[in-house]
Amino acid sequence: MNRALFLDRDGVLNKEIGDYAFTKDNFIINTTSIPFLQHAIKQGYLLIVISNQGGIGKGLYMREDAEKMHQIMKEEFERHGIYFAEIYYCPHHPSTSRCLCRKPETILIEKAAARFNINISQSYFIGDHDRDMEAARRSGLKPIHIIANEDISKYINIIS
Repeated sequence: MNRALFLDRDGVLNKEIGDYAFTKDNFIINTTSIPFLQHAIKQGYLLIVISNQGGIGKGLYMREDAEKMHQIMKEEFERHGIYFAEIYYCPHHPSTSRCLCRKPETILIEKAAARFNINISQSYFIGDHDRDMEAARRSGLKPIHIIANEDISKYINIIS
């Protein structure tokens, strides 16, 4: 079985700006995460992004906009030898619809775990919101709660 590092997007991989990051101008990579993610890969972890993108459900931007930002993010991290096994996101917002994929629900984690044969008990979730930590606990992942835009390299010892 594989070990995985599940990652929230906004506030972990890119800068949390207090509003929806869906254009190239407001999508700023959190470069302090690079050493941590490089270390995680060397330790044998798969990297999987689990993100709520409620701005789609609210009609603020389209799926295509989110996917463009994911492509920009992937290309930036790939320049540093960091590859994501998959990027999963929930396009819904509770003000417009109900779903099973929005964190703290665990369906996207479960989907990734099944697809990539992940040993949940040996895997982690890094996020900056209580909903990330709740999703981690509900799915059996070990939670790492950070402050938005924090340098996550100080958590390297946890995943070693």
